Amino acid sequence: MRLGSVTPGGDHTLQTITAAPSASVRQLGPMNLYPDGQAHLPTSVRTELVVPAGEQRTGLVALGPRMYGTSYMTDGTGVSVVPGTVKQTLVGGGWDELHKYVELSRYSAAGFSRSNVYSLINQFTDGLIARWTVTPSGWKYYTTFGGFSSVKTMTLIGQGRAYDTFLATTNGGALYTVQVPTGSGKPVVTKVRTSTWQGFETLIAEKCGNNGTLLLGIDKDTGTGYLYAVGHANGAATVIKGLGKVPTTFPAADSYFRYYTAGTQLTGA
Repeated sequence: MRLGSVTPGGDHTLQTITAAPSASVRQLGPMNLYPDGQAHLPTSVRTELVVPAGEQRTGLVALGPRMYGTSYMTDGTGVSVVPGTVKQTLVGGGWDELHKYVELSRYSAAGFSRSNVYSLINQFTDGLIARWTVTPSGWKYYTTFGGFSSVKTMTLIGQGRAYDTFLATTNGGALYTVQVPTGSGKPVVTKVRTSTWQGFETLIAEKCGNNGTLLLGIDKDTGTGYLYAVGHANGAATVIKGLGKVPTTFPAADSYFRYYTAGTQLTGA
């Protein structure tokens, strides 16, 4: 797992987490990508190798109340940008503190492709999962699904032609899968565990094997992270193996995300 974060100073970080569990030295950079204290709600960042060295990195991030598409190219060091490659494209406003989570899901297979954005919104009377379809002319077909007020955080674990599946924790400690259709229909919510998951403010998931998930839970109150091997989602029968505490510190003020290679599809559900 290539774990990234946005710091309060607007920097990106990179750290490799393995199932041992182990953690590489936290790499700081590129620095000063965003204004101090403004960046939050980062999505996963897609990476593509470029010639002669470095990566093209693209994703979404909110700067204050506005959401931007963001991209840059690193040099061979991985911690500095190639001059002139940082781009930020305004998507829209309204991204205030009510938004608890956002993710961009890109799926492609057999000549078919789609992109959808999701957000967990903590409304005054209900919790909503919002969904947009990303088109060449912008975000369209805004749809919301209610009934998610108890959800504390979530992470994408499965992508398909007609759905995206998230692993979600509740304030009471339960663990669920939430399968959200990309077209018509309502989400399918399935309980996986009944308790003990309330301590994590952030979940990060990476593909593990053909059909599993490497799951990182970050407790920002203590600055600790715990790693789990999660089998293919199957309700209460889902196999979850605790791999232990990750030997590094997770700063509470950072907003965390996953770097992934372009074309990777999550298959945990």
